[in-house]
Amino acid sequence: MAYGERAGRPRHVVDLTDRRALERWRPADEAVVAEARRLKEAALLDFGLSGSAVASWLYAKCHHQIPTTAIGTAAVVASGDGSCLLLYNPEFFVALGLDGVKFVLFHEARHLVHRHLFVEPELRDDPVFTVAAEVSINHVAMVRLGRRELPLLDGEPTGVDPFRVHAEYQLDLRAHGLEPVEYRDFVATDLSVYTELKRMAHPPVPAPVCVHLSEGGVPADQETVDATVSSVLLNSLLAARRGHTVAEQELGELMDRTDGASERVARMWGRLGAGMLRGETVRTGRVDWWQRWLVDVMASKLREGERLVYPKKRGALLAALGHDPMLSRRGPVRDKVLVIAYDTSGSMPHHVVEWLTELVGGIDGVEAHWLSFDAVVMPFEPGERVYGGGGTSFQAVADYVEGRTTIDGRPFDVTPDAVIMLTDGYAPHITPAEPDKWIWLITEGGDDWPDTHTPPMACHRVTTGSR
Repeated sequence: MAYGERAGRPRHVVDLTDRRALERWRPADEAVVAEARRLKEAALLDFGLSGSAVASWLYAKCHHQIPTTAIGTAAVVASGDGSCLLLYNPEFFVALGLDGVKFVLFHEARHLVHRHLFVEPELRDDPVFTVAAEVSINHVAMVRLGRRELPLLDGEPTGVDPFRVHAEYQLDLRAHGLEPVEYRDFVATDLSVYTELKRMAHPPVPAPVCVHLSEGGVPADQETVDATVSSVLLNSLLAARRGHTVAEQELGELMDRTDGASERVARMWGRLGAGMLRGETVRTGRVDWWQRWLVDVMASKLREGERLVYPKKRGALLAALGHDPMLSRRGPVRDKVLVIAYDTSGSMPHHVVEWLTELVGGIDGVEAHWLSFDAVVMPFEPGERVYGGGGTSFQAVADYVEGRTTIDGRPFDVTPDAVIMLTDGYAPHITPAEPDKWIWLITEGGDDWPDTHTPPMACHRVTTGSR
C-alpha cells in the first residue's frame, strides 16, 4: 500500500520486498534520514498514546521500517512470507512535517484494515470502490487527527479530498435531476460513500496521487493482510476491554462504519466478541478472551526459525555468472522451548490447566517443561498430581529457568523461548533476565502487576469466559 505517488514517476524501481535493495537505492542525505526517522517515531508514539490504537498496533507488527528513496512517498508492503514492511521516503516525510506524517501513516494503516474487511472481488475490482475507500479513509483521518484539510505538498493536497469529491457528487446528481445527500450522510459509513458515488452518471476519477488509484499498487498478499489485521484488531479489542478509551472509541467507530457491510464482516466482529463494546450479546457463542490473547502472543514468541547456510557449489556458480552470493535454508528447525509454571499456593481453575495442556500438546516443534511452584519449584508431567500450598515465590521460578538453581542436583540446561506463568499474582514482584519472554496469566481476583511493570511483560487475566 502506498500513499501519494506522483504521476509520471516510475513506481517500482526495485523489488519492494527486497530490504537490501530498498536500503541501497539512492540513499538520502544522512541528516534528512535522521529527521524523517524522528518524525516517524514521534508520529507512532502519538498514535500509541492518543491518536489511533489500531495504527499503533499495526506498525508495531511492521518489524522492518525502512527509509528509502525507491518510493516517492510511503507504503506498507504485505509480502508473501507473512511479514509487513513500512517504507517511507525521507525527503517526503521531512517536507510534510509531523502532522502530515501522522496523516499519511494513519491513511496507510486504514488501507490495510479496508483490504481485510472488504475482500469481495467485485468490490476490490471496482474503481469506484477504490475512490470511495480513499474518500472514507481521508474523512476518518481528518476527524481522528483533528484536521480541516489534507496535508499539502507544494501547495497541492497529498490525497483525495472528500469535500471536493462530495461537491462533484452534488453537481453531478443535480445535473441529472437527482437529489444528493448532505456530507454527513455521504460519509456515514464506508459503503454509504460507495453507494452514493454509484448514483453518479460520471463517478470521479481523481489523479493518481495515491497508488491505490493506479494500476498494480504494491505487494499486498491477502493472507498476510488478514493475519496482521486480525491480530491488530484483537489486540485493540483487548485494550478496549481493559479500559483504553482511545481503542474503545476507535473500534466503536470502525464497527459503525462497517455495519451491514456483509455477513462475513458481521461474523468477524462476532468471532472477536466486539459486540461487548456496544453492550450487545453476540450469538456466535462463548468468547474466551485470554485464550485468544495467549495464542496470539505465543505465536509471536514461538515463530518457526530457520538455519541458513552458504551453498558452496551453487555460490561458486552464481559468482561466476556475476550474481551476489546468497544463503539457503537447510537442516531441521530446532524445537522451541516452552516453560509452563503453575502457582499451586492457591486454587488454579481446572479448565484452564486442561486447556493449556491441550494447547501445548497441539503445537508442533515445541519442547514443553511443566513446573508447579509455591515457595519452591516442582517439575511435573501433565496428568500427574501437583502439590503445594505454602508461600509463593516468582523468583524461585526465575532462578531455576535462568540456571541459577538446581532441582535434585540437576540444572535447567536449556534456554526457554517463552515462560507462561499461571498465578494469582500475589507474591513479591520480579524482573526476569528477559522480560519479553514471560507471559503472565492472572486468575480472577488476582493482582495483574506485570501489566504495568517496567520493562513491560505480556499479561492478561484468565476468566471463566465472556459472551
